[in-house]
Amino acid sequence: MESKKYIGIYRMYIIIWMSIKFLWKIFWFQKLNRIWDQETERKWEKLLKELATEYRQRAVYLGGLLIKFGQFLSSRGDLLPSSFIRELEGLVDRVQPVPFEYSKGIIEEDWQESMDKYIASIDEDPIASASIGEVYKAYLHNGTPVAVKVQRYRVREIFQTDFKAMRVVFGILNRFTIFGKKADLPSLYKEVVAVMSDELDFTMELENGNYFRKRFENHSNVYIPEYFTDLSTGRVLVMEWVEGTRVTDISFIKRNDLDREKLARTIFDLCVEQFVNAGMFHADPHAGNIMIKEDGTVVVIDFGMVGKVKREDVDHIRSMIEGFIIDDYDRVVDSLREMNFLLDDADTEAMKKMMRRLVSMYLSEDMSKMDATVMNDILEDLQDFVKDQPIQLPADYAFLGRAASMILGVLTAVYPQMDLVSWGKPVINEWMTGSQSKFGFYKNIVKETGQPLLSLPRALVEFLEDGDKEREWQQTKQQQTLWHHFYFFYAAVTFLIGSTILVASFFLPESLQEIPIWVLYLISGLSFAGTFLFSWKHASMIKNIS
Repeated sequence: MESKKYIGIYRMYIIIWMSIKFLWKIFWFQKLNRIWDQETERKWEKLLKELATEYRQRAVYLGGLLIKFGQFLSSRGDLLPSSFIRELEGLVDRVQPVPFEYSKGIIEEDWQESMDKYIASIDEDPIASASIGEVYKAYLHNGTPVAVKVQRYRVREIFQTDFKAMRVVFGILNRFTIFGKKADLPSLYKEVVAVMSDELDFTMELENGNYFRKRFENHSNVYIPEYFTDLSTGRVLVMEWVEGTRVTDISFIKRNDLDREKLARTIFDLCVEQFVNAGMFHADPHAGNIMIKEDGTVVVIDFGMVGKVKREDVDHIRSMIEGFIIDDYDRVVDSLREMNFLLDDADTEAMKKMMRRLVSMYLSEDMSKMDATVMNDILEDLQDFVKDQPIQLPADYAFLGRAASMILGVLTAVYPQMDLVSWGKPVINEWMTGSQSKFGFYKNIVKETGQPLLSLPRALVEFLEDGDKEREWQQTKQQQTLWHHFYFFYAAVTFLIGSTILVASFFLPESLQEIPIWVLYLISGLSFAGTFLFSWKHASMIKNIS
């Protein structure tokens, strides 16, 4: 007799009732705790942890969409409290394996042939068992070892049932809770369905794997396994078997005398290249999906969950960074709006003020001492900021934040002494100014500050309006802004003077012909020297703060 967790009505009942119970507990907690003090905060954190723990336990029991949705929620720092997310981060996609007969039936149904025609032998105990697929080690008739990933028994039916339950839950949230006002829940539901449906189609994972294999084929220290296209279907994937272990296996690293710094740098470069450039990125880069071979080669597997950085968004992100550097938060907000990050009711003035405070606080720190702990603190602060603002991250960028957090954890385990600033600065500088940029960074800095005298009054008014506490936050940023305008303005003035005198020396009126020509050349030369000096100082300042 099959488990009742396969019964649609039962699954829907568990999911919907669990959601209603959670909402009820939250409602009564807020009803009974009108005064929010430290004790109330402690009780609130305890309640959130209990709810998240119950969700995780239900997800492990039911499998299906709940596990994947839990991983999706763990990336939504823009929607959920950090204590709830931390508990969900422990939701590992491992479930009890199904009997091998089920997997064999799916293989033969998709191949429309007996499995023995292509497979010489197969280990019936899976090496991995997750909510969507089982992975087995097998051998082809020519002796080639392969990994065979087979979709779990009735998983499509289970996911379709869970989608229906989730639609009811999202409807309740949208109609009866504050989430309906803070987030675009219908769009969020469509994203969930789209992302999870892609993972159910193994042909998508095949295409993703081939994409990454081609993208990193010239990276000598990185390897992507080959897929056997002729044996792969929508429910069966056959790929090259790679001998190795988890990249965080320190005993393996020491036993093979591998350079931990070099290994960490390879992972860092691999991931940063995906995160900052247009194209797909691996959205689930936990230690189980990043392997290492005995020779130190990094092997990346499992491309079922990917995100995409749009080409047009890369330019928007550059523009947003430029806005932060030159203290132009209108540009930052415009970029967020172009990327569809902002909801319709966004209070952009309040957002600009909060962003200015956040940037100013971090500018006052010694960023040369940044490590993974500091970086995690920054990511948590950003999550808190986003959650309090009318910002809803598209799924791809929520996954990007989750992936970045995962990689920090992996890097910390492999090489705790890493220097993120020295590693990252050349990459960001090249990204901001490189040929892939639609427009050069420094060219835009000049373009956007071509009217410094118009910017100075705005900066002065904001400074006067912000008050004493705000001035303390603004001090460093104001100094940078004023010096930025000072250098640019005097570089422009000296260039104008030098050019004017040089041109005028060829067309002197008769009344000025008694002025020695060498005097004019001297003045012009000094002016151009001033232009060079102010331009150099300006470029140095921009480089230091970028």
